Amino acid sequence: MRRLLCFLLLFSTFAYAQSPYILVLGITQDGGYPQAGCNTPNCMDAWEGRRPPLYVTSLAIVDPQTKQRWLIDATPDFKYQLQLLKTNTQNASNELAGIFLTHAHIGHYTGLMHLGREALGAKNVKVYAMPLMQRFLENNGPWSQLVSLKNIDIQPMTDSTSIVLNDRISIRPFTVPHRAEYSETVGFRIRTNNKTFVYIPDIDKWSLWKKDLNDVVKAADYAFIDATFFADGEIPRPMSEVPHPFVSETMKLLEKLPKTERQKVFFTHFNHTNPLLHPDTPQRNAVLKEGYQVAVQGQIIEL
Repeated sequence: MRRLLCFLLLFSTFAYAQSPYILVLGITQDGGYPQAGCNTPNCMDAWEGRRPPLYVTSLAIVDPQTKQRWLIDATPDFKYQLQLLKTNTQNASNELAGIFLTHAHIGHYTGLMHLGREALGAKNVKVYAMPLMQRFLENNGPWSQLVSLKNIDIQPMTDSTSIVLNDRISIRPFTVPHRAEYSETVGFRIRTNNKTFVYIPDIDKWSLWKKDLNDVVKAADYAFIDATFFADGEIPRPMSEVPHPFVSETMKLLEKLPKTERQKVFFTHFNHTNPLLHPDTPQRNAVLKEGYQVAVQGQIIEL
């Protein structure tokens, strides 16, 4: 009996290790935590070492069976996140199967600079981009140099059209309303044979989107969504200038869902002012009590 239990344990561990998974590489808004110029007690805790710094929001998709690794977004913390990915996968190579970009705000694409001749000097890394994002990279330096030197190989994406990554994983971009100074903005729906994972790190108010977030959550196994700010008044400027949905608004929108559905929701992309960044705040405890989850850097989500 003991031998059978040991076999089952080993089998289940092997099966888990071979399943595709998401690795959370960062959870903060574009400026990171602590943020440049921030001297509040919240940031000083990080500057002075009482809290660890946290990376800008990014995910890795990992297939341990094929040893393929993809990134969603290339952040200013790219070099640290690449190392985190290498450590997690026990694969010291710098090889990436591709990078998927959500949009052209600084926290989501500027890490591409590390692929250039001044750093990695990468060769033909596939970078998946929507049409305006592709045009922006091809026609503006220094990004255009990455294209001309073949550090990156841009792969066009089309709204709501799936891209097959391998026999077990596909990914589909879908446009969402968000400030479009340089490019459109997309979220992603990642599918495996077993799970559906939705990722929306940046969006304007939910009411501006043609889809109902309740339906999006119900149709997914996991939904990582924009939680830049917890509530109005969080920063000393008109918050209409940065019209992300407040966590308080999102919880109100989803309050009629049963707790089993709310547990699918992971908040991410936190501004340095957001109390959800830190453990044991009243706001974080209230969010968890309602069944929602808070994304954690280094977290693994099995697909």
